[in-house]
Amino acid sequence: MSLFESVRSQMPVETPLQLERIDAFWKSYRQPNQAIAEVVHTHQKRIESPDFDVVVCGGTLGIFIACALQCRGWRVVVIEQGILQGRSQEWNISRQELNVFLELDLLTEAELELAIATIYNPARVGFHGGKEFWVKDILNIGVDPIYLLAVLKQKFLESGGKLFEKHSFKQANVYANGITVEVIPQDQSQPQSITGRLLLDVMGHFSAIAKQARVITQGNLKPDGVCMVVGSCATGMPEKNYGDLIYSFTPIQNQCQYFWEAFPAKDGRTTYMFTYVDADPVRPSFAQLLEDYLFWLPKYQEIELAQLQFERFLFGFFPSYKQNPLQTPWDRILQVGDSSGMQSPLSFGGFGAMLRHLPRLTASINSALTGDWLAKSDLRSLQPYQPNLSVTWLFQKSMSVAVNQQIESDRINYLLNVTFTEMEKLGDQVLYPFLQDVVQFIPLAKTMLAMSVADPILVLKIMRQVGVVTLLDWFKHYVGLGVYSGLHQFAQTVSPAIANLLPEQRYQCQSLFAAWLYGSGNDYER
Repeated sequence: MSLFESVRSQMPVETPLQLERIDAFWKSYRQPNQAIAEVVHTHQKRIESPDFDVVVCGGTLGIFIACALQCRGWRVVVIEQGILQGRSQEWNISRQELNVFLELDLLTEAELELAIATIYNPARVGFHGGKEFWVKDILNIGVDPIYLLAVLKQKFLESGGKLFEKHSFKQANVYANGITVEVIPQDQSQPQSITGRLLLDVMGHFSAIAKQARVITQGNLKPDGVCMVVGSCATGMPEKNYGDLIYSFTPIQNQCQYFWEAFPAKDGRTTYMFTYVDADPVRPSFAQLLEDYLFWLPKYQEIELAQLQFERFLFGFFPSYKQNPLQTPWDRILQVGDSSGMQSPLSFGGFGAMLRHLPRLTASINSALTGDWLAKSDLRSLQPYQPNLSVTWLFQKSMSVAVNQQIESDRINYLLNVTFTEMEKLGDQVLYPFLQDVVQFIPLAKTMLAMSVADPILVLKIMRQVGVVTLLDWFKHYVGLGVYSGLHQFAQTVSPAIANLLPEQRYQCQSLFAAWLYGSGNDYER
């Protein structure tokens, strides 16, 4: 009998169906030559005056940008496939990232405090065969999505925003002066058409609009990397006042290096097991991954499976592409959040990535709407090249094993032990940004130099493991990171002068300066 079957009575009744669905999707996703629906169509003619300024497709994270723009006086409508509400699983984040809600006047101090469900310290980082590292105030806050989305939804509606719940996106038509979005009600009644000036695609990694855009701009939908995740929240675990940011206690097995995360939750303890792979059809199913999760969980949390009551399970995979962020091929359509690929290939994206870029997107979209700068060339400046994200491709590559690749079973753990040991020696100004998916030029250069001195043979092994092509591509982005760091310093000195420029020139300069700021990792605050 499988471990899954042995604990079936201890898990929610819907879990087997969830597992079956994700495995069916995962299997179909890895097939070659997938048919991509054409959901965006372009036309030369004009439409009558649009009913809205912004149409937001995808409400779970889309409500953030929708509320920010509505509160700035724009007419915004949100399209949500189900009911716009949060789930019971908390979103973990660092405190300074939450301050975005205060900066944009989306929440009051009191509301922000009520949105926080859990707080813990410290957090652990550790790898099999090495020492453990302890840090504070990183991803140590669990936000209650149910409360957070309820408050933002209410504020959005009270400020005049419109919400279409239980409406599925069907297609979009782009015209010279606006867009129409066709949606289908859940009751399968007559489709409805909504008109606007700008469409924001916030439908996530598997958005139909994003799929079509990738085929147009890149010619291929297959991702360069995938992060597979299984996890659960369970009661009955030993009380622990700390969490794990990234932890491993096993060598490579089944061509996978397993990493773990753990966080205290308001209704138990959340644990995730994840691994970096590609989308090759021979990669394990989620049923196989769940078996390994259940096998290793007792050792990880020092508990017997029979003592646990599982509140919920999580299954998911997060694709990542070298050519990110996704550049829109259309006028008046902009990808936002996970659909844009504006996140590190090391992270899951979602809440944290959305909040990081929310101030930039709010200001930039506000300016674009004001000046009616909604052509493809204008919107692409809001999806800028980000060398600080691109350089992390080497890290993901070095933390994964190709299907037919043979390397020492402890290679990845040893590499990470050396890396974090050297970063710890260099201080918090190097270690802390990296743990929050922010890579900066000087800290990265120091880390690489320290690693080369500490173990030059390891560096040569990693170079062989990832390959010459990957190294050359990485070096290009590494140089770009240095250039963007210098350009950001330059922008700080000349930014006062742009006040004298024409409005469109000022918009382009502001977009460029923001790209240098974020692309160099200098938006990081601690």
